[in-house]
Amino acid sequence: MAELTPLPLSESDLPADILVVDDTPHNLRLLSSLLTRKGYKVRSVLSGEMALKAAQVSPPDLVLLDINMPRMDGYEVCQRLKENGITQHIPIIFISALNDVVDKVKAFGVGAADYIPKPFQFAEVLVRVEHQLDLLRLRRTLESQNQRLEQEIRDRILIEEALQASEAELMALFAAMNDMILVFDREGLCHKVAPTKFDHSRLRFDPPHTTPNLRDIIPAAEVDHYLNTIQGILDSQETINVEYEMSLASGQRWFSANISPLSGELVLWVARDITASKLAETALRQEQERSETLLLNILPAPIAQRLKNQESTIADYFDSVTVLFADLVNFTELSTELSSTELVEILNTIFSDFDYIAARHGLEKIKTIGDAYMAVSGLPYPCDDHAPRVARMALELLDYIKQFNAETGKQFALRIGINTGSVVAGVIGVSKFGYDMWGDTVNVASRMESQGEPNRVQVTQTTYEHLKPFQDQFLIEPRGTVLVKGRGEMMTYWLARSP
Repeated sequence: MAELTPLPLSESDLPADILVVDDTPHNLRLLSSLLTRKGYKVRSVLSGEMALKAAQVSPPDLVLLDINMPRMDGYEVCQRLKENGITQHIPIIFISALNDVVDKVKAFGVGAADYIPKPFQFAEVLVRVEHQLDLLRLRRTLESQNQRLEQEIRDRILIEEALQASEAELMALFAAMNDMILVFDREGLCHKVAPTKFDHSRLRFDPPHTTPNLRDIIPAAEVDHYLNTIQGILDSQETINVEYEMSLASGQRWFSANISPLSGELVLWVARDITASKLAETALRQEQERSETLLLNILPAPIAQRLKNQESTIADYFDSVTVLFADLVNFTELSTELSSTELVEILNTIFSDFDYIAARHGLEKIKTIGDAYMAVSGLPYPCDDHAPRVARMALELLDYIKQFNAETGKQFALRIGINTGSVVAGVIGVSKFGYDMWGDTVNVASRMESQGEPNRVQVTQTTYEHLKPFQDQFLIEPRGTVLVKGRGEMMTYWLARSP
């Protein structure tokens, strides 16, 4: 187990030690001054090389690290700190002017605990610093408890070997322990409570005035289960470890118990409160989930997983998908009557609801382009009913815009185009990357939208063929031939809901 540095985070110790790394003196002075006024001990250096030396000589509790620095950038500094056994547990927060998702993903990939874009608000920096120091405290507490558990297990072996020793020696040894130590028989009756430092008043008995039985230290619903466990230990003469949760006056508490056989049909029950460790595990898991959510907000789940697996090129061919383009026809004209804030709020409301509708019908949103919305069914998860899924969404979008106009007094019109065929989809770029599609199918779907009519859905012959088996759900009327750029004359259809 890696050795931890002392944790100067409690009220009785020195303030937390923060190392600030930035090649811009102004940034160093600003952060150092603000953090010092908040009571932290602050050290500042101008380069990655100086940061590595400072952390090696006297490991800080937390590092605030810039990315763009000469000779050695922040990514390399972070990676080298995480490779060093002395500094690998130090939380590192990047503060950088780089604000692209790829930069954040790379930062978390080399071991960063958090990422704050410049220009920053000091209140946000302070909250995130305090959050990471709280996590560090929990993590160190967990490590300390694990070390103590290993040591106390060894001590317990000594206790079992010394059962024949004098009562005075045993009492002195028990008095130095923080665990709850009990001796039970096969029926769950307690024969002895060791006088340790454990606060028994949190439970339902108070030794030596009362003697507990099994239901006093575990949930009542689990008594039968643990009675069988004790009997199994006595029959097999094997030691086991269990975890259980109790509802106490102080709240929900977690315990870890080591149950081992003794002579004379007795078992030794040694339990410790591990609530702090459970809270630390939960906090760490929430941080990981926050990073996962950030990536899933911009990429489909299987594509995000492949990106995390560091695939260099992500591109796939899909033989049959259905593509939808929807455009707010008169949005440009109406936007001249709106403030920029109201314009963005309306677009965000409409397209956010489009996202919910797409998810409900099993479509994958690809992107928005100005006042146009693009989605697809049949990728990244192939399916046989991609055409009717898209058709049902298109008709619901028309209903939604009609209801939106009625509720807001606006006069938006929606023009929708749909096409079915093969596409290539993948991730492009290294800066502000996104998941996109290419191919003739996409181009024709876009033409179906641009050459359609307001508040109507225009579909191609290919999509029409895929919708034929679902004629009980849709009304499809021929529009006739339309001259499509790059494709010539094409037969198209109007889609409506079956009466």
